[in-house]
Amino acid sequence: MAEYVSYLRVSTQRQGQSGLGIEAQRAAVDRFLASSGGTLIAEYVEVESGGKKARPVLVQSIALARKSNATLLIAKLDRLGRNVAFVSSLMESGVDFVAADMPCANRLMIHILAAFAEHERSLISERTKAALAAAKARGVRLGQNGAVLAEQHQAEALAFAMGLKSEVQAAYASGAQTISEVADELNSGGFRTRRGVLWSPGTVHRLLGRLRS
Repeated sequence: MAEYVSYLRVSTQRQGQSGLGIEAQRAAVDRFLASSGGTLIAEYVEVESGGKKARPVLVQSIALARKSNATLLIAKLDRLGRNVAFVSSLMESGVDFVAADMPCANRLMIHILAAFAEHERSLISERTKAALAAAKARGVRLGQNGAVLAEQHQAEALAFAMGLKSEVQAAYASGAQTISEVADELNSGGFRTRRGVLWSPGTVHRLLGRLRS
């Protein structure tokens, strides 16, 4: 019977403390193990931004997987991060790994998805900088009035929306046809709005609007 070491990651300390996201990832791991008949020998949880290269907990999980001749199991492919070089180094580590949400993905597909995620992160950064630069060009004193705070709020809202893009796409791919059904998918997956509450058709509508902008 195959043995697995699971790696779960959330992007913020708040998510890590509340369990939001972790529970959904753990459930995905359990479903994968139930269908594959594998055995989980260890679980690692890391609270770290996907854009950062330093992942000490991931390094530990890889080390155990290598030592135990086990497969590294990631609940969601995007949990690996948004850095092509990082994903490439993992692929070259010699440790087999699989994503519970995309078990049939080959190494080429994983590399391509990582490239798209890295590009998406770059676009978010560029949009944030452009919004702040536009405010400054209009004579707004950055950080000292409500106009800048509004600009920052919009940039943060867009970044949050882009971070959920793959989940929205997955909801539609799984059969969701209405915004109510998308809300149900996000809620059942453990995802919450920026305010930390359940999704509703209204909040999903605003989310989709930001993704189309």
